[in-house]
Amino acid sequence: MITLTPEQQQLSDEVREFADTVVAPAAYEYDTKRELPYDIIRQMGERGYFGLAVPEQYGGQGKTYVELCLAVEQLARVDQSIAVTLEAGLGLGVMPLLRDGTEAQKQEWVPMLARGEALAAFGLTEAEAGSDAGATKTTAELDGDEWVINGSKQFITNSGSDITRLVTVTAVTGRRENGAPELSAILVPSGTPGLTVHPAYDKVGWHTSDTHPLTFENVRVPRENLLGERGKGFASFLKTLDEGRVAFAALCTGAAQGCLEEALRYAKERVVFGRPIGDNQHIAFMIARMQARVHQARLVTYDAAQRIVAGTPFSMEASIAKLVSSEAAMANARDASHIFGGYGFLNENAVARHYRDSKILEVGEGTTEVQLMIISRQLGLA
Repeated sequence: MITLTPEQQQLSDEVREFADTVVAPAAYEYDTKRELPYDIIRQMGERGYFGLAVPEQYGGQGKTYVELCLAVEQLARVDQSIAVTLEAGLGLGVMPLLRDGTEAQKQEWVPMLARGEALAAFGLTEAEAGSDAGATKTTAELDGDEWVINGSKQFITNSGSDITRLVTVTAVTGRRENGAPELSAILVPSGTPGLTVHPAYDKVGWHTSDTHPLTFENVRVPRENLLGERGKGFASFLKTLDEGRVAFAALCTGAAQGCLEEALRYAKERVVFGRPIGDNQHIAFMIARMQARVHQARLVTYDAAQRIVAGTPFSMEASIAKLVSSEAAMANARDASHIFGGYGFLNENAVARHYRDSKILEVGEGTTEVQLMIISRQLGLA
């Protein structure tokens, strides 16, 4: 059972209204243009969405991960690209700074990120280091008081927008006695010489989300740009990914909910052979299964979010939430598109965009197979 406080319910309702009245009407236009709608991002910043889980001392709302999930879910109902911009901006951009940053790093970066005036990216994935994050090839070597970074990253969200100001990069900073790589996280401000942001990807979906490959050629940043302890980067970004999966599960849940709402509306309105198609048992049962998937996804997602807030272990629950909700989103997108028939194949239709967008939900923040691996290991299996 999910029990929201009156304040949490009010936030959810507020974001839902914003999504329906501001985001949804512009979704098709920006999807077609493949542009990040900066005016909408600005409004989200003014409403405090990018600072929901940020302490008030750094310009945030002082809320919890539950509130972040509520906002992401409501936005994802109508536009997954906008939802992932918030999810990645706060979950992957701000949270590592809050958890591992020095006070000086927090004061410099977090307030502008919490206000939505700037975005930060999390540079982890590489050509040979996605699911196997330990295979990172990007290096960072100390030269006097500077880190010199060389390597490349790919599929990095929020990395090349007009308001991107920072990329947190995972890099090999040395070798341990057993030969294993020593991984660390380093802050690289946008515009640093040697950092190249390549053209945005031509993606199947998430057209509005800002996603680029990056290269680092002798990028120099001050020694104090190390985020957290040297050599503790692997453990730190595993925690970041665990937390990120919960907010990502909220995005998946919202996408599944959006497909359900569209299919239910259409099944009541569309008349064929003299009666609404929802009167057909096959369609009714299909929508019933969609509702069941949403309910299940929401339960596991907010169970994991509440575990984060309570400070209890949540790694397995985060993977369960990501697994269940991403499969629910993909299945609901397929069924909703089928219910809409030919209209479900038109990009101007929300369910068509969900159908294109939802496949990445089974890949991003750890593939389905990675989630199964994590869950099975937590159960003591090889």
